[in-house]
Amino acid sequence: MRVNYKVNATPVFRILSDDQIEEIYHGALEVLERTGTQVYHEEALRLLKEAGAVVEDENLVHIPPWLVKAGLAATPERIALTGRNGKYRIALEKDKIYFGTGSDCPFMIDPYTDERRQFTYKDIYNAAKISDALPNIDFHMSHGLTSDVPVNTYDRHQFLAMLEGCTKPFVITAVDAEGLADQYEMACTVLGGEEEFTKNPLFVIYIEPSSPLFHSKEAVEKLLFCAEKGIPAIYTPCPIAGGTGPTTLAGLLVQALAECLVGIVIGQLKKKGTPIIIGGVVSILDMKLAVLSYGAPELSLLSAAFTDIAKWLRLPMFSTAGCGDAKVLDQQAAIEAAISIAMAALSGANLIHDVGYLESGLVGSDDMLVMSDEVIGMVKRIMRGITVDEENLALEVIDRVGPGGHYLGDEHTLKHFKEEFWFPSLIDRRRWEDWEARGRKTMAQRVREKVIDLIENYEPDPIPEDVHARLKAIVAAADERHRGEE
Repeated sequence: MRVNYKVNATPVFRILSDDQIEEIYHGALEVLERTGTQVYHEEALRLLKEAGAVVEDENLVHIPPWLVKAGLAATPERIALTGRNGKYRIALEKDKIYFGTGSDCPFMIDPYTDERRQFTYKDIYNAAKISDALPNIDFHMSHGLTSDVPVNTYDRHQFLAMLEGCTKPFVITAVDAEGLADQYEMACTVLGGEEEFTKNPLFVIYIEPSSPLFHSKEAVEKLLFCAEKGIPAIYTPCPIAGGTGPTTLAGLLVQALAECLVGIVIGQLKKKGTPIIIGGVVSILDMKLAVLSYGAPELSLLSAAFTDIAKWLRLPMFSTAGCGDAKVLDQQAAIEAAISIAMAALSGANLIHDVGYLESGLVGSDDMLVMSDEVIGMVKRIMRGITVDEENLALEVIDRVGPGGHYLGDEHTLKHFKEEFWFPSLIDRRRWEDWEARGRKTMAQRVREKVIDLIENYEPDPIPEDVHARLKAIVAAADERHRGEE
């Protein structure tokens, strides 16, 4: 019998100690109590005041620590999401990692012309198809911002294209609470009613407060609607170190956490048990270029540290990876994707989004998405770790083969190689002559071929015709309500 034997089932990685996390958390509590935060929503202000917060002029709210702790205690530590046909399901809980795209990029790189242009409805649909087909993409955001539909209702059109092209769980955005309500109706239509959505939510809504410490009417309205309906909400800021947040990384984490905690408090005051995810895009301002960097090492470092905080608080985490500042799929894009994906996976973040972003979040790249899927596959293999037991130590096998032998034909090899080894779909391991005979194709060329193949040949499971007609009717009704407003 072996005693005091410790097993690392997967690689172990951490940025902050518990003591450091506690300092950051107490710092956030002090900011909310002493400095306060601006909240521009009458119902939220009333809820906060009635609960014991101090509300001053100019919508400035001072939130006591005990109110934050009560909100945290009421927030679920686990959230489950499902795809529209029940085939895909993800559970956001401690150290379970899932990767997905980002949303609302204004530009894309046309896979046929290499032109940098705006997204169309068809492009949003194609991105959804690509996400649906890729084995290591677990959830889908819109990837782009559709430009060929009415401005005031673009979110409904975008969601329809996502539903048509992808059967995986979603993270959505909404123009306002009305846009969220329409998309919620669409989701309930697909799933079969509000009760089905409550049991198996189809989407999480992304809501973003404004840094520093500013919570707009639009953001809070969406949060309150989520609380009312039981819709899981990502309530996360995007503070920029040196711009909209402190330059020091610890200070940036304090402010970002404080902004998230406001959403926790308001959501739980509206309805206890409201599912909320924290995190966000936490990065730096490039002081030479005045750019929010998506490829900075600080983004990966901050995201991993924020994940440590989220796990300490027992809350799901919304993180960032598979993105960068490169303009096209080149060596820079590969470096930025690989490092950020590895860091995010090691951190144990739950929803890891923005896979496929280029040009600091301005370009939603199908190429970057497809290449990153390959990187995620590699990293997921690393994250499985090494199993150490009698079977895997293979002492009998080594003895059987003996000195000078080989393992190619051994039954142990045949039994284990498919599960032990990762097999690439895009990375080329051929010898030079074979690679040359196949056209000397670079990674970028192989990626582009796969993108075009998925666009032209992949077919997602269709939505039933009657359901599809009802979805279109919801979108058309929204367009009619807002006709003439643009």
